[in-house]
Amino acid sequence: MTPATYHLPPTTCHLPFMGIAIDFGTSNTVIARWNRATQQPETLALPGVSYKTGQNPPLIPSLVYVEDAGQEQVIVGQGVRDRALDLGSDPRFFRNIKRGIGSPVQGFLPELDGQIVSFERVGQWFLTQIIQQLKTIEPEAGQSLVFTVPVDSFEAYRHWLGRVCESLQVEQVRMIDEPTAAALGYGLADQKTLLVVDFGGGTLDLSLVRLDSSSQPQTKPLGFILKWGQKSFAEQSGQKPKIARVLAKAGQSLGGSDIDNWLVDYFASTQGLAVTPLTTRLAERLKIQLSLQTQAQEVYFNDETFESYELQLSRTQFEDILQQHQFFGRLDDCMSQILQQAQRQGLSVGDIDAVLLVGGTVQIPAVQIWAQQYFEPGKIRCEKPFEAIAQGALQLSQGVELKDFLYHSYGIRYWDRRNNCHNWHPLIKAGQPYPMSNPVELVLGASVDNQPSIELIIGELGTDAEQTEVYFDGDRLVTRRIGGSQTQVQPLNDREGARNIAKLDPPGHPGSDRIKILFRVDEQRFLRITVEDLLALRTLVDDQVVVQLS
Repeated sequence: MTPATYHLPPTTCHLPFMGIAIDFGTSNTVIARWNRATQQPETLALPGVSYKTGQNPPLIPSLVYVEDAGQEQVIVGQGVRDRALDLGSDPRFFRNIKRGIGSPVQGFLPELDGQIVSFERVGQWFLTQIIQQLKTIEPEAGQSLVFTVPVDSFEAYRHWLGRVCESLQVEQVRMIDEPTAAALGYGLADQKTLLVVDFGGGTLDLSLVRLDSSSQPQTKPLGFILKWGQKSFAEQSGQKPKIARVLAKAGQSLGGSDIDNWLVDYFASTQGLAVTPLTTRLAERLKIQLSLQTQAQEVYFNDETFESYELQLSRTQFEDILQQHQFFGRLDDCMSQILQQAQRQGLSVGDIDAVLLVGGTVQIPAVQIWAQQYFEPGKIRCEKPFEAIAQGALQLSQGVELKDFLYHSYGIRYWDRRNNCHNWHPLIKAGQPYPMSNPVELVLGASVDNQPSIELIIGELGTDAEQTEVYFDGDRLVTRRIGGSQTQVQPLNDREGARNIAKLDPPGHPGSDRIKILFRVDEQRFLRITVEDLLALRTLVDDQVVVQLS
């Protein structure tokens, strides 16, 4: 039940290593490093993998083409587009990889070279290529990496990311929520309360963050989701860090890739357009054009197949399509969650000093107009939509610590006799700061005669709101709203050998309390349990790690 970790010898180096930050996105990936000469963050370009257009920084398309699954030979990033491998209906081509990782994907995953290829494997191949090439131009990348993660991600995604880095033998890995990183990336003054709207290709994440000054007493870092290896410079030097406090979070699976699919569906219904990766790419180009102009047109002709397309769309038509898919209603749902959480802490809309829009989807004018319904235009910032997250993540190497809270609730599974099904009883509520000062206590008894042990299944409970599911529609990985208010649950220890928390000697019998369990979350977000046998008067499990929480 204890997760794997690295144990490295203590370091005697007292100079700060600035590290590399990677923002692995659904549509694009951004890499940033700290330039020691200029004392400023900069965005890196990898030859043959990155591309740069207009005023945008170097971006890496999050695309993979699998040449040989058995030999793990892949083409990634801009190399896929340069060879036009993203325009056909080839099952070897993957996009929206991040969205599929850790999701209950419906449908069949492709079988390539005799192997079933999962999104976790494709994502690992992508990051492996990126990091290996990064090491050739920045050898120190093997020492320290900071990854950004969506605020609404379950543990499956975060643990997958940790395993990828472990396989690449990176000495030190940290993770930070993408919206919090964006707040740091804009470099605003201390004592600011910031709302970050991170709207990329696959997720919509909102986070209310307060940047506190370094005048407060130094505390242990609470926001490191995964950490091993050397201490940070602030910890080594004894400097008082800046503190980024996360006050509220909300998010859902909605992004630019959904909009691309809606546009393709619109042209399929109005013009009989075929649904293919090519037409999806054309729809994406129309969307990008409409961020800069009120009319957009895309013309395509294939001189080999004589296939041709001519697509036109106005900004008004585009916004009507968004409206038909309840796009703005879903944005309102997230904003309502954030403002309700803020209100419980005594904060109003007027207390928010700035609103930071990040991610490619925030470049849609209608999204910026939507934000202005809640906030004064002068508070809204949108000048660093692509690089704020990666550059802000570098701040974890610059003496900024993160105080955070648990985004999800956690509970235990029980048999609901009234409804004749399993249900979940919450133990630790979302919003719980950590480390916990007081453990949560649970007393259990045996359910049958001569019971040799007691099993307990612990689950990570999603938000109690309208849910979405990820599924295949032909060769497209899409999401849809499924309605209702059922709580999504991801069991954390529902596997052989992990469910058993207490062996009973002597065996248990119904009718009396037998064990007492104490749950607590430590400063590194590990859920720990202590189990006491009330009959035998001995401790069966002492402060044992179950899982790391989000």
